[in-house]
Amino acid sequence: MAMDPAIYFDNTGRDDVVSGGVTLVPVDTDVGTFRAWTKRVGNNPTTKVLTLHGGPGGTHEFFECFDSFLPAAGIEYHYYDQLGSFFSDDPHDPSLLEIGHFVDEVDQVRRALGLDASNFVLLGQSWGGLLAIEYALAHPDALKALVICNMMSSVPAYNTYAAEVLMSEIDPAVLAEIKGFEEAGATEDPRYMQLLIEHHYVNHLLRAPFDQWPDPVLRGFEHLNAAVYVPMQGPSELGASGKILDWDRTADLERIEVPTLVVGARYDTMDPDFLAMMASRMPRGEYLHCPRGSHLCQYDDQATFFAGLLDFLGRLD
Repeated sequence: MAMDPAIYFDNTGRDDVVSGGVTLVPVDTDVGTFRAWTKRVGNNPTTKVLTLHGGPGGTHEFFECFDSFLPAAGIEYHYYDQLGSFFSDDPHDPSLLEIGHFVDEVDQVRRALGLDASNFVLLGQSWGGLLAIEYALAHPDALKALVICNMMSSVPAYNTYAAEVLMSEIDPAVLAEIKGFEEAGATEDPRYMQLLIEHHYVNHLLRAPFDQWPDPVLRGFEHLNAAVYVPMQGPSELGASGKILDWDRTADLERIEVPTLVVGARYDTMDPDFLAMMASRMPRGEYLHCPRGSHLCQYDDQATFFAGLLDFLGRLD
């Protein structure tokens, strides 16, 4: 969701968020040490899921529906807000807005939480899926398994899909108005967001009337830090144009040898056929398709999403 890039969230000193299972993990960077917010739910010595939220600049709140499914299955999972996200410190330093920094941050958090190849399952959605792929390639020996949700391994391929499929579904006059706002740098205009909600979000982001969207999703968007999101993703919601513009790891998927679940959905912003192809490229990959879901299929196709995820996690041992 596009926001004013001048908005920052600085949670330095926010001890009020520390309660039940929360750990503020020190993360060393080139510009200082900052705290990343994490929260553990459950206790399972062999299956510990670390969640990577979307954005970048999003929050763990998009995963809060996990509370209704994973505890009953005995799965331990860790919520985690990356630096710059709402519950964590925000360094306010553009030099940290690089994929390499985020990968190193994940590894510091992983080690601080005591996760290793005997138990560590990394689950990323959207931008978090991109980050999960990068982490798996950089630290293959640290993982037990990987879950990539709603993220193609190629941003150029995603942009092609957005142009040829997603945009083609929008009325040409509406699309022209949306593009006009983007070209004018006026994405903070309320009309821009209204058009996206009515003609894109409720079709491809979360398939429900906007006034029925779950509270965790609304809070997640409210807390999105555009000072992180815009430089990385770009201001447009119909494709990517930021620092990740040329990112493509499709040729490297065969190097990911741990059991990997790739999740896609019929109405996703990401091409479900491409996601299925990704799973086929991995030596131990498998694909979970959510026929009623969109980009946030953990909400609009919960039955399929959680049945498939829990089955995958249950078979790891």
